[in-house]
Amino acid sequence: MRRLDRQLTRRAASWDSPWARQVLPAVEAAAERTKLWWGAALAMAVAGGASQRKAAAGGVVSMLCAQLVSNAVCKQLYERRRPPADMIPHDGVDDRPDTSSFPSGHTAAAVGFTTAVAFTSPWVGAAAAVPTVLVALERVQAGAHYPSDVVAGAAIGVGSALLVHHAPRLLLRALL
Repeated sequence: MRRLDRQLTRRAASWDSPWARQVLPAVEAAAERTKLWWGAALAMAVAGGASQRKAAAGGVVSMLCAQLVSNAVCKQLYERRRPPADMIPHDGVDDRPDTSSFPSGHTAAAVGFTTAVAFTSPWVGAAAAVPTVLVALERVQAGAHYPSDVVAGAAIGVGSALLVHHAPRLLLRALL
């Protein structure tokens, strides 16, 4: 698994198309500090109806839950170094965070938001899936994470969305 992780990281980091150099950094900048997801939630709440507001609220709660689990819990429990700089053949490797690589908090937040939104508003969820996938790709391409970090972040995001989606029913069952 470790060897595959390293091979995929090298391959993604060496992806040097003009498209990758332009689009991926722009998506990462938009997703930094979850600005992209807060903006999407705001647009859904303002421009959409009750269903869109419900989807936006679920997306934000799931995103926050995913961030809490990935950044405040998992990164504290498991210290993993970022991919070594000699694996990353492009500039920007110095801009990486110094926190644990495992799991990807950006990916957890993106997947958590998108999955929760998709439960209530499938079309908006499908549209949000595009930048979500780009965020995950960018994290590996930039050398900030190994692919397994991104997969773990995605799993946390899906788990958070499932929890947020099913929590009201689970609470009702527990109370009754």
